[in-house]
Amino acid sequence: MFIAIARPAVEPQGPDAVAVPGSPAVPLLKPRALHARLLANAALRRRRGWRRRQENRREDADYWLHAAAVAVGKAAQLRRAQAAHLP
Repeated sequence: MFIAIARPAVEPQGPDAVAVPGSPAVPLLKPRALHARLLANAALRRRRGWRRRQENRREDADYWLHAAAVAVGKAAQLRRAQAAHLP
């Protein structure tokens, strides 16, 4: 029996550091960089929530606004943990 191999609809762009064996390790972010990334994510989530609210998509808006609050909480928790380890 012959089976045709179809190409995927989406081709990956560049190597995936997690999925490709032998690829370089993903560098760990320093606490300050991770904190900044969490706050940036929170800002994006908050914006998305407000957009959903303006579009009268109440459930989506509630989800994204809650996700923003969770990201801010994680950022604050990271800062407290970092401050506890300072000399």
